Amino acid sequence: MISFYLNGKRHEISHLNPNTTVLEYLRLHEHQTDTKEGCGSGDCGACTIMAQRLPNHATSDSSDSTPFYTFNSCIALLSLMDGHHLMTASYLADNPAHHPERALLHPAQQAMVDCHGSQCGFCTPGFVMSLANLYENNRMQQQKNTKQGSTNGESSYDDLSYDDIVAAISGNLCRCTGYRPIIEAGLTMGKIGQQRDTDKTVAKDLTISLATDAMASKSKSLSKTESLDTSNKASTIEPALAEGSRQLFIPKTVDALNQLLAVYPQATIWAGGTDLGLSITQHLVDHEVIIQLSAIDELKTWSLSHSKSSSKHDSKPLSDLDKSTDNEEAVQELTFGASMTYQQMLPILEHNFPAFAALFARTASPQIRNMGTLGGNIANASPIGDLPPILLALEARIHLRHCNPNNGDIGGEEANAKDKNNEHNQKHYVDEIIPLSEFFIDYKKTKLRAGSYIVAIHMPLMQANQHLFIHKISKRYEDDISACLVAVRIDLSADGMTIDHAKIGLGGMAAIPLLAKNCQQALLGQPLELASFEKAAKALPMDVSPLTDVRASREYRLHVVQRLLIKCGKQLIKETQTERESS
Repeated sequence: MISFYLNGKRHEISHLNPNTTVLEYLRLHEHQTDTKEGCGSGDCGACTIMAQRLPNHATSDSSDSTPFYTFNSCIALLSLMDGHHLMTASYLADNPAHHPERALLHPAQQAMVDCHGSQCGFCTPGFVMSLANLYENNRMQQQKNTKQGSTNGESSYDDLSYDDIVAAISGNLCRCTGYRPIIEAGLTMGKIGQQRDTDKTVAKDLTISLATDAMASKSKSLSKTESLDTSNKASTIEPALAEGSRQLFIPKTVDALNQLLAVYPQATIWAGGTDLGLSITQHLVDHEVIIQLSAIDELKTWSLSHSKSSSKHDSKPLSDLDKSTDNEEAVQELTFGASMTYQQMLPILEHNFPAFAALFARTASPQIRNMGTLGGNIANASPIGDLPPILLALEARIHLRHCNPNNGDIGGEEANAKDKNNEHNQKHYVDEIIPLSEFFIDYKKTKLRAGSYIVAIHMPLMQANQHLFIHKISKRYEDDISACLVAVRIDLSADGMTIDHAKIGLGGMAAIPLLAKNCQQALLGQPLELASFEKAAKALPMDVSPLTDVRASREYRLHVVQRLLIKCGKQLIKETQTERESS
């Protein structure tokens, strides 16, 4: 069974097609037609709604609410909303009498009216949800600052910038109004909220905790039907949703996941589903067995490994980010759980890989970044995925787990030797840690097989002599697929005058993300001069022969990537000159 709140009302569902999306449930089951169906692929944002993870009120209260986030309801499975509160545009207004003329509109809604931000109105609910999400999270932060005494004077919600508004609506498409009045509405909603505070107008508080005793107890422990044994059978684990032969499981632990995959190796593994969702909406696939990873906290953690004890990893929740580098010199490797979303990874990357984090503003949309996961992006094996080329340049390693008993012959050079001596592991799974460069085999073909999944990604931290440059080329600056993406990591000698090592990751240039090995070889041992990069760029045709498609021609891709390699050389030379001058 899944349980959630929709516009303040509790829902419990067990008998439903597991392939049901949030949008389908809203419009066809609940007749909530204020949420619109547009592209059906998570691109236009017309279906955007807002959600909030319900806190376990045994440890949290309404004054310590989790942030709101938006997502595309057209490609999100309803089961992903287990333990959430879903809000549509009609819920935002304070309208207890259900009388439009007496309703107190949400500041985002009122601002859209005042600034004439709507014409045909089809996209308007999605824009309202994106703006309301920004407003509410900003309001929560202001209240938190005031409570902690970190602000001078009264709190103000009227501090959202033009860039804040543009970033918030970057995943919403307007086909007729144009964005100027919508951006003006975003800049105006803070003033409306501030005026209401001054007038002491009481508006609906969307952050009120709705977690009941039943939901709190459900989130604290596994149900009795999910108790595990060592029989390698998942027959005791009940599906959360079922209809006919179709089943959806939501395991709470990696042990439960391992058991399920041993019994259902052909099951569809569902993380954020930002690409898999299209299999339902665009290709009309009806998945028979789905195993959803959203409830496994162990796959959502990150850690930093230390050289003094390479086997020890200090797992940190996101709230402890600032405490993670107390022993910064000893840190060697950053590990991300495969189920971490882009948004969860962002603050950690900003702290450790600023150039990597900067790309996220151009990767998908806020709605997609709130749902899409690191493991899903890699497992999808798309040649135009934004993350794999960067991870290749960083020499990342991937941790795979194979749960199908028939895969007993699996094992890379860094396979976990302890599994052979561990009866539990030997029976249920085999671990394999390999360089990411060995993971991709051919178009949409990887080292994953039936019963396998990605556990984590290991990324060596940047050293003082290492420099990373990333460039993405696409027709639209934001929320667009790459025509090509280049990630270049250069290691310099101690005196900073010679290139000791180079890794160049390419995306959108071949059937798989790959390393430009000939370009890399051409840079080794070369002086830090522009001519070295110009020479390396000429080796690119030996590494890859890109295709011509709707995004770019073969000739364009080759030329652009060659110029980008030279640009990286210019950036590196300038960067090292600045460092020498400052020292």
